Amino acid sequence: MDNQGRRVVVCDNGTGFVKCGFAGSNFPAHIFPALVGRPILRSTAKDGEVEIKDLMVGDEASQLRSQLEVNYPIENGIVRNWEDMEHLWDYTFGPEKLNIDPSNSKVLLTEPPMNPAKNREKIIQRMFEKYGFDSCYIAVQAVLTLYAQGLLTGIVVDIGDGVSHICPVYEGFALPHLTRRLDVAGRDITRYLIKLMLLRGYVFNQSADFETVRMM
Repeated sequence: MDNQGRRVVVCDNGTGFVKCGFAGSNFPAHIFPALVGRPILRSTAKDGEVEIKDLMVGDEASQLRSQLEVNYPIENGIVRNWEDMEHLWDYTFGPEKLNIDPSNSKVLLTEPPMNPAKNREKIIQRMFEKYGFDSCYIAVQAVLTLYAQGLLTGIVVDIGDGVSHICPVYEGFALPHLTRRLDVAGRDITRYLIKLMLLRGYVFNQSADFETVRMM
């Protein structure tokens, strides 16, 4: 908490996973897939102990992905589907995960280097106007990586699910003119593996089986 008793929420919205928790903790409180799913067919209301709903997010969607049309709101570190991104934030901040009162909380979000300013503006707009956070800050992931190691200067090589980048950081500031970003990462390897398996005659539900192949 800050000196006024407000909780400080930290949320890393990655292309593949959301990692969220509270400032001061050594590890995230929750890590879950950054996906939103809708039923392909509503033939049953339950699958075992899990209720099949019209909209399923995160862990729930991952569990039943074989029965869902799955969507990833973030591609290459950039939000492409704002409606589903809001469902993901509802799940993150709501009773399913962090269960916070945004009006009495501050939020620290992350983004890859060289993300479009428009993407950042829309995120901040939603944090204030939709969720009502007391304050919001978006930090470059590479800088926070060094902070976590107790460093202010270094070179960060980060290969995620949607973005790869090499980012020099000096005295706590990322150096954009020296940063190299490549929108090729783990997800592209997964897609290539799916392509190879399709060529061998395996049949996939393109959206649902993506997670299964990724875990290989």
